[in-house]
Amino acid sequence: MVNKLNIGRNIFISCLFFMLLAPLASAQEIIVKDSGIQKAYAGGYLITQQERIDESFNAGYSMYVAAYPLLQEYSGRAFQSGLFGTWMHPHHDGPLPVERLYTDIEGGLGWWTDTEYATTTPKFIMGGVQLNFAGWANGPGAGQGRDWDNPKGKYGVAQLSPWVVWPPDGLNLKQGTSGELFGSGYLPLPLTEPKSKTAGKDVPTGNQCWTLFINAGNFKGPVAFFTPYFWTKASAEDPRLKGLFLDQRPSSANKAFQMETQHVHSAIAKDSKGNRYARVTPMQYPAGPDGNTELLHRTMVYNKKALWNDVEAWFKGGKPADSKIKMEGAIMQKFKKHVSSNWGLVDKSITWEKRASMNITDYLDPDLTDAATLRVRWEGDLIKKRKTDNGFLVTLPEYYKYEKAANSDGGKWIAVAPEEVPAETGLHKVSFSRAFEGGNKTYVTPENQESSWKTPGPVAGPFKVRLKDRSTVTYYWYRFADQPALLNADMTKAEREEMQRRVEKLHKHWTKDRQYLPPPMIGKLADIDPGLIVTPPKGMEIGYVPIVTRQGIE
Repeated sequence: MVNKLNIGRNIFISCLFFMLLAPLASAQEIIVKDSGIQKAYAGGYLITQQERIDESFNAGYSMYVAAYPLLQEYSGRAFQSGLFGTWMHPHHDGPLPVERLYTDIEGGLGWWTDTEYATTTPKFIMGGVQLNFAGWANGPGAGQGRDWDNPKGKYGVAQLSPWVVWPPDGLNLKQGTSGELFGSGYLPLPLTEPKSKTAGKDVPTGNQCWTLFINAGNFKGPVAFFTPYFWTKASAEDPRLKGLFLDQRPSSANKAFQMETQHVHSAIAKDSKGNRYARVTPMQYPAGPDGNTELLHRTMVYNKKALWNDVEAWFKGGKPADSKIKMEGAIMQKFKKHVSSNWGLVDKSITWEKRASMNITDYLDPDLTDAATLRVRWEGDLIKKRKTDNGFLVTLPEYYKYEKAANSDGGKWIAVAPEEVPAETGLHKVSFSRAFEGGNKTYVTPENQESSWKTPGPVAGPFKVRLKDRSTVTYYWYRFADQPALLNADMTKAEREEMQRRVEKLHKHWTKDRQYLPPPMIGKLADIDPGLIVTPPKGMEIGYVPIVTRQGIE
């Protein structure tokens, strides 16, 4: 059976190939004069396998991902990679009315080509994808592009937490994080009521508000959610699609957990004999004192007994729901002792699909994996280990030689020692250090007094906080129901007021010192940037949220 997930992902990757090759000539200058060196990039997936579970666990998931600097030094804006993550699609039982229907929640920890204030420490984005990438939402006020006249998803996420501000450039982790676990997941909350019409059309909108929950060392709880209209906007435009999106559909229980890397700066050159060699920006992984790397932990999936049922009863007049997820509505997806890779090298003469693979899994032993933890060990003569306060940083091989397969047009990049690469290639002189990339663009929101940002507008502010990525965010306090995302969510005033009533219950009872997601069974939790944690002004502790209106360098 062809995997629909991979079809959608591969189409997206094919588009990214052309998008990412363009910056090769300008975004990062390789510091070398030899014209025989070809700029290239490395990328692909690290893929793990898990036991299949019953599809009835279709109301969200959570996981703990090791957060660390993938590169020794951030090497320029064209660099793009996630850490381990997943793709949560709506579950469909039968045939679809259209040939292609790609929509999901992805995102996670990583680095992206449009990150303005990037650091070696990863950031977190939400990553909701509308129909076939017509738009996407990365957080409150964050999404595809910068054009507010054509927002393409930038109104797709509403702020829920009164204790955390969300920068449009991504949620910062504490600088220096190296191997600690960052907990996150999505569960639906019934913050709205189902509707029979959407944007005036006879198309229903469901009431599943998929909510991001975070479990970090210094913050726990729900942060923000995708508005149901973010998904059903496509249904209003094409009624054949009604009922197919995450506002109504259950989530797929069995998901892929992989590490997706799109672009790591590399260089390829030939020697006088025609042999091809490559050098890749040094990539690293954290390892504990025992030398083992724990990449992904406690991947859980849920049904509506976990949280939804109690919250729904609460909103209808019952007792307050406990914020702690009920384990009778949860099951852990167990890991198999397996990690594969399709990493390869690409330059202007090689398409993504025809890239030659790299043998990085030759240095990876997955036999230390257990049911709860994707645990590996990096070993081999070409693996470098640098001691840190928490254990080690393991650096993967940096140099490769291309070996053509016997009786085949294919081949493979085999890691080699630096001294095995002829000096005449010039690769030893290549530098991938961060080049000047121009001024960082400032994120701004509409200033028009008629816009949803100004009418009815905020009730307090402006406030400012400087983050450890060097940027300063400006934010205001809005009454929850009057925030811009909800004013653009196809909701009447009465519908927004009912949502306000429900959120005030959450703010009163679901405080930041409570437990939400099942905690990790190993390791230490990563912190978010302390600057992101805020205190509501007096009198605005319940029913108000901080909304970022600007992020830039001051």
